[in-house]
Amino acid sequence: MTHLNEKELYELVNRLSVQHFNKAFKHEVRFNHRLRTTGGRYIPGQKVIELNPKYVVELGENEFIGIIKHELCHYHLHIEGRGFSHGDADFKKLLRETGSPRYCTPLPSRQKEYKYRYTCRKCNHEYKRMRRVNVDKYRCGKCRGRLVLKTQSK
Repeated sequence: MTHLNEKELYELVNRLSVQHFNKAFKHEVRFNHRLRTTGGRYIPGQKVIELNPKYVVELGENEFIGIIKHELCHYHLHIEGRGFSHGDADFKKLLRETGSPRYCTPLPSRQKEYKYRYTCRKCNHEYKRMRRVNVDKYRCGKCRGRLVLKTQSK
């Protein structure tokens, strides 16, 4: 499944559409290599589903099928003239009925490496931060204890 061409991708999406929604997928689906933070998107004006190919490679077939089902929820609700946005009740209901995920898992390759790790002196709660924190100004959010810089990576 890692190297699907456009025809195979369309066939997969149409098969999932018929299987889970009992309706054919009649428009365009394509890979978009520029998508970074999302598994896919539905473009209502063009009736196009774009999918991130990195999800197949990094997280596997099951995650990718979940993303396709999520985008098909947007597609079918839009075609029917019902609420297809993330906050709409129709959308949430259709997600539950089809077993589609509400959100996709973040890509492992996009996980942040934190530069700074702070620990509370009182409760030992750890805080990971990208930016340096003024330990004289900020305290622990749990117990109001003093923070101490544990590690700093470069």
